Amino acid sequence: MLALPHTFDFEGNAVRWGRLGRGPPLVCVHGTPFSSQVWRRIVPHLTDRRTVYFYDLLGYGQSEMKAGQDVSLGVQNRVLAALFGEWGLDRPDVVAHDFGGATVLRGHFLDGLQYASLTIFDAVALAPWGSPFVQHVRQHEAAFAGMPAYMHRALLEAYLQTAAYGTLPAQTLEIYCAPWTGEIGQPAFYRQIAQMDQAYTDEIAPLLGPMGCPVRVLWGQQDTWIPAAQGEALASLISGADCSHVPGAGHLVQEDRPEAIVAAVLDQIATGDAA
Repeated sequence: MLALPHTFDFEGNAVRWGRLGRGPPLVCVHGTPFSSQVWRRIVPHLTDRRTVYFYDLLGYGQSEMKAGQDVSLGVQNRVLAALFGEWGLDRPDVVAHDFGGATVLRGHFLDGLQYASLTIFDAVALAPWGSPFVQHVRQHEAAFAGMPAYMHRALLEAYLQTAAYGTLPAQTLEIYCAPWTGEIGQPAFYRQIAQMDQAYTDEIAPLLGPMGCPVRVLWGQQDTWIPAAQGEALASLISGADCSHVPGAGHLVQEDRPEAIVAAVLDQIATGDAA
């Protein structure tokens, strides 16, 4: 498990983060409904070449969760920009997944964040996105937030399992379920779903283009959350290379094929260090 011993105050909200390794900076940005623990099998392979920063998105994982909180994509890029300032980063390498993809794209095109390289995979970036489950929860947030804990847990585990191509072990499910349980976690889970809004990706869609750094787009070939065609479309807009399909991987590539992400990031690093 990755330790997040540091706390950053963002507009009165506690954001937890951690750092490992040595060398130039690299930032990992996770997606929904996960936490920075998605990087626990990735980060150890990068720390001999990079100082790796990771954090839990506002309202996720170990970061603060509270009623009335804005945890939408509209705030996450501002959190990222504030963390860049806190960490004193200029052009780090960046790795992003799912909502993390939307966050780093919004950070670049709206907030002017610059990256040395970007490895982005199975990203929420282009319309349409949002499953029928998401649409239903958005209409009935209070009912879901108040359901009995055992029903919530069963729904949560079933939902998480659909993110992976292979069967997630009980220990892995516990890692991802734990933050979303209890009196604070359960309503927080439905809060972040209720605030999912395609308007935040539509806002940057006309801006998508070359980013001034090497961009690598990967996609789980068996991703049932966001089809691989979305990856191909995204690559055509922001990368000079085709989307790389990862066989044997669903949406949660970090669990299905972590070695594919490690290889892609190390390739980006090697290319940048040789330049």
